[in-house]
Amino acid sequence: MAKERGDEDRTKLSRSVYERELYRLQTELVALQEWVRHEGARLVVVFEGRDAAGKGSAIKRVTQYLNPRVARIVALPRPTERERTQWYFQRYTEHLPAAGEIVLFDRSWYNRAGVERVMGFCTPAEHQRFLRQCPVFERMLVEDGILLRKYWFSVSDEVQEKRFRRRLKDPTRRWKLSAMDLESLTRWEEYSRAKDEMFVHTDIAEAPWYVVESDDKHRSRLNMIAHLLSTVPYHHVTPPELDLPPRPPNTGYQRPPRDLQTYVPDHAAGLE
Repeated sequence: MAKERGDEDRTKLSRSVYERELYRLQTELVALQEWVRHEGARLVVVFEGRDAAGKGSAIKRVTQYLNPRVARIVALPRPTERERTQWYFQRYTEHLPAAGEIVLFDRSWYNRAGVERVMGFCTPAEHQRFLRQCPVFERMLVEDGILLRKYWFSVSDEVQEKRFRRRLKDPTRRWKLSAMDLESLTRWEEYSRAKDEMFVHTDIAEAPWYVVESDDKHRSRLNMIAHLLSTVPYHHVTPPELDLPPRPPNTGYQRPPRDLQTYVPDHAAGLE
């Protein structure tokens, strides 16, 4: 159901408050990363939700200051013909973290419960098999020691349509829209029923779903990051002390003449 008009404006944070709190939370995410690396923990964060719900922008803020060798984003393309013949979860298991790693799934195995189910890309039998196997699969991950967090970004139909229209006009974000994305407007209720059925089967005690209201993107990012930090028992790891060594004296090195190398043209100079 769409939210009442004006709800988004009443809850909007000032930019200064948003940026200050975002930076504080991102600093804590760095501390979380160092704890994961120090303790050899394995953290998986699943980002799901409707198109234009704000998943991608939330992932960007989560990873903005993290080490890409520790925290990596997994956004898989459509399966190959070979992958279609595998056990459904197989293509996802190879991307699970090793010790000291964080993996953020920008959409995940839950494709089967959403777009594949609504658009007919899987059979009803495959969909029902997924709903039976998914809780078992996730309990296995948790039992093996993986920290699994699942976030559903919830957006109203009115706000989703506004974001789609902005993307159509923005050449830097036009690539985010596809014919399938636009079809989600006409299949709103089908996606709603699919999501409700998915929650019934997969909102389990070992790996519950956490819903993020995302009509206000600033508020949703802060809420999601703060919640993630609150669910992981991390602590600040004291970094080793580092001192800059003294620069050694010049031993006679001379840089080659600049005209022996090819430089990038000074495009910025033409902007002054």
